[in-house]
Amino acid sequence: MKKTNKWEIKDRNYYLTNNQSPVTFTLSSKHTRRFPLLYFDEETKTQRELRYASNQSSPFVDEQNGMATLEHIVFRNGVLHVPKEKQALQKMLSLYHPSKDKKYKELDEVKEATDELQDLENEFNAIAYARDMDLDQCEAILRVEVGSTVSNMSSKELRRDLLIFAKKNPILFLELANDDNVELRNVAIKATEQKIIKLSQDQRTFSWASNGKKLMQVPFEENPYSAFASFMKTDEGIEVFKSIQKKLN
Repeated sequence: MKKTNKWEIKDRNYYLTNNQSPVTFTLSSKHTRRFPLLYFDEETKTQRELRYASNQSSPFVDEQNGMATLEHIVFRNGVLHVPKEKQALQKMLSLYHPSKDKKYKELDEVKEATDELQDLENEFNAIAYARDMDLDQCEAILRVEVGSTVSNMSSKELRRDLLIFAKKNPILFLELANDDNVELRNVAIKATEQKIIKLSQDQRTFSWASNGKKLMQVPFEENPYSAFASFMKTDEGIEVFKSIQKKLN
């Protein structure tokens, strides 16, 4: 059985997972053949039947005595508040119910505050990073988010949209900002748009647009621009990269 020596007597709140908030949601509260409600006790190596009865001090059937007053466990608008007086229900939901962390979770205020602080720090770091970023990097990252429309954006529009992106999705922004392949992919896309290099119709071959000389074959099922970014890191690709940079507007 889960140890409860650190169990704290307090009011507890539970919420449905996946942002669900139906008007009412009834969680299984007793074991039946059709809908099993069992907890595997590690100490006794047995399956123990669970049942919520408001007049019992334990959620385990084998620890309940006399007539049991059964009650439903109902979430309203996705939330269930359980006062400290209902210890059997709290322990059933917090320690033993098999649907915990699947259909519902317990609200942990300390963890929530920690997660919120981390979110704020990520947002602050992302915005600070975006504010000082050069335009080429701005364009490379935004191209991942909005596509080729970045080519027609002014410098102020690039910086504005980058700051909005950093604020809305700081973790993805920071990942992209630290991925040098993002900038190389941007070089490849710009070179294609400016007809410096050419990607075949089947998106399998890159060549020079001026003379049709083949540069590389794209591996099967790989994104062509990601593949070209990796190619530009090779000994042969470095020379191609330098040549492209000289020709880019």
